Amino acid sequence: MQHFLQRICALIFCSLMLVAAQAQELRMGFVSTDRVLKEAGTAKLAQTKLEQEFSKREKDLLDQGASIKALADKLEREAPTLPETQRQTRQRQLLDQDRDFQKKRRDFQEDLNARKNEELQLVIQRANKVIKDIAVAEKYDFIFQDAVYVNPKHDITDKVVKALNTPAVK
Repeated sequence: MQHFLQRICALIFCSLMLVAAQAQELRMGFVSTDRVLKEAGTAKLAQTKLEQEFSKREKDLLDQGASIKALADKLEREAPTLPETQRQTRQRQLLDQDRDFQKKRRDFQEDLNARKNEELQLVIQRANKVIKDIAVAEKYDFIFQDAVYVNPKHDITDKVVKALNTPAVK
């Protein structure tokens, strides 16, 4: 019986040693998606592109909003001295303009969000390709994104950002 227990203990010990040896060979890395999106040149370029694309519409909306506010202030000041019909007419016009402004603002926000998502997807696709290339080249078993805690020695975000910022050789 004692011989049997010694064999089981030896078998368990060998199994644990094998698992420990395999665990040492396992190579893991981590990439911070937030940092990639903030620091990568492609992400900054996408942001600049969006700002240029939407800046005119945004300025027009700001101007229209300021104009409506000025008209509302003017109506508020002049309302006590205006005839009832003229006051109601101006209130209706102001409401129509505000409704139009709100619709344009919603449309602007929807268009901006859709374009941001398109550009973001392009950056993420390129980043994922770079991450996969690094993982294959450096023989990583796993690359994680967005973890609760990561030991800094496993963080390869700088390599990914550097690879994204390096122009592709054609």
